[in-house]
Amino acid sequence: MNKKAISGVVAAVIMIALVIAIGGVVWVVVSNLVSEQLEEAGTCLDVLGEVTINPKYTCYNSSEKHLQVSVGVGDIVIDKVILAVSGKGTTKSYEISKIHQEITDLTFYNGSLITWLPEQNEGFTYILDTESQNLGRPDSVIIYPIIKGRQCDASDTLSEISDCLLLEA
Repeated sequence: MNKKAISGVVAAVIMIALVIAIGGVVWVVVSNLVSEQLEEAGTCLDVLGEVTINPKYTCYNSSEKHLQVSVGVGDIVIDKVILAVSGKGTTKSYEISKIHQEITDLTFYNGSLITWLPEQNEGFTYILDTESQNLGRPDSVIIYPIIKGRQCDASDTLSEISDCLLLEA
């Protein structure tokens, strides 16, 4: 009967070492996941107040049946925005990116069919043909920034859209 066994102290030390090692692995995995989520959430918090709709230059031209929307980008770098326009019980969305492209029924204020997103600390005014989109007189305009491929909550909303003819007077 020559039995050999591990002493209780050695077994306890091995168990403690295993628990510490497993705890370390779990800590690293959870820490990485949490830090990624916090970074993404912080990115969208940084955009609040930085991507705006300028109400001074946003209006509806009832004679030409188009919406003039002025979008400003503050001191932040964004990938693109989604411009959501609501009217007649429906909402139409337009994705404006840094890529120079033609977007159906959306032009620059100067008439250019090719549009793109303003750079950091810039602003552009766009014209949207609401007649062809069957929006009528829009009720609201909402802008959603997209940063690092992630769409953030609305950064600005305009729900009282003036008539352009009133602004010219």
